[in-house]
Amino acid sequence: MSGPAAGTAGAATTIDVVCLGESMVTFLPSQPGRLADVPSFGRGIGGAESNVACALAAAGHRAAWVGRVGADGFGDHLVETIAGYGVDTSAVRRDPDRPTGIYFRTAADRGAGAHEVAYYRAGSAASAMSPDNAPYEELFAGRVLHLSGITAALSADCLALLRDLTAPRPGRPLVSFDVNHRPHLWRGGEPDASVLLELARRADLVFVGEDEAEEAWGIAGAEAVRAALPEPAVLVVKRGSAGATVFAAEEGGTPQADSVTGDSAPRVDTVTVVPALRAADTVTVVPALRVDVVAAVGAGDAFAAGFLSATLRGLPVRDRVRHGHLMAAAVLTVPGDLTDPPARDHADRLASLDDDAWGRLRLGPGWTAADRAPEEVRTP
Repeated sequence: MSGPAAGTAGAATTIDVVCLGESMVTFLPSQPGRLADVPSFGRGIGGAESNVACALAAAGHRAAWVGRVGADGFGDHLVETIAGYGVDTSAVRRDPDRPTGIYFRTAADRGAGAHEVAYYRAGSAASAMSPDNAPYEELFAGRVLHLSGITAALSADCLALLRDLTAPRPGRPLVSFDVNHRPHLWRGGEPDASVLLELARRADLVFVGEDEAEEAWGIAGAEAVRAALPEPAVLVVKRGSAGATVFAAEEGGTPQADSVTGDSAPRVDTVTVVPALRAADTVTVVPALRVDVVAAVGAGDAFAAGFLSATLRGLPVRDRVRHGHLMAAAVLTVPGDLTDPPARDHADRLASLDDDAWGRLRLGPGWTAADRAPEEVRTP
């Protein structure tokens, strides 16, 4: 993924989305196999929230990443690389006493049985983020504040920070929360399931996978997830190959995600209507795309970025989901967590296809090329 020259946005620049969380240096294997057998690794970056920031910046939005890294070479690499995508990193803090987190992974897909990940993040600089050292002015400077359940699992101080950031207060930006349930990060202390449910209920826009809702909360089905999360104005339940279901409160109820556009609420195109759990909900079901997957990493972050991008532009709910699917497809058809998204006009053409044409799309490597028209994208 290429980006603008390294640097940070000026202080006077209005930020669309601020993303808070830990980014780590990732070591990627030179060949398939067990970590014990891999002879060498290439260096990359990884982090759910910084992935979202980078994808939004590449899509033409003004994005900032706020985090905490060590005063070490890995911290230098993270900040310089993320800034190189056009992301504002001016609020990143350096910790002289704690290291930057790193991790190693195998070449296998995350869902594969042979996949291994070795994290070295305990006691990292990011785990020291807290209400006492967080740059609140920068965190609340954007139109949207994007958070993730991963941060809550890093430490008690990080959890306290997320509770504070999601607390109701005057002037709070729209809070976007990706549940991102990672059971291996929670070790003792408060149960992760209740924490993530608590934080999600305090957000305005929530992303959660149907599978992770069942794993974390024992809740099966999109309607049951909405029943457990009635407060968010917009709830996006990701259903894997089945697509996504969005529950959106009608204008006049809970604050709308549309409010970040500064315009009147756009028309909502309901593709498939299922019985709403409350009168104020409009329910939109959008099928997923068929994708020739190269590597199943980073898709969830890309989907969130695509949905947020379309939300910022005031697009209908159906098109927000379709842009999420398209951004995810861009990442799924490359080896890493980040890639150049399709050009905006290209993505808009695909998102505007009728249901039959959308259902026939099958995207493979190279589909994001700017000179490819919708009819040139591979179909069965």
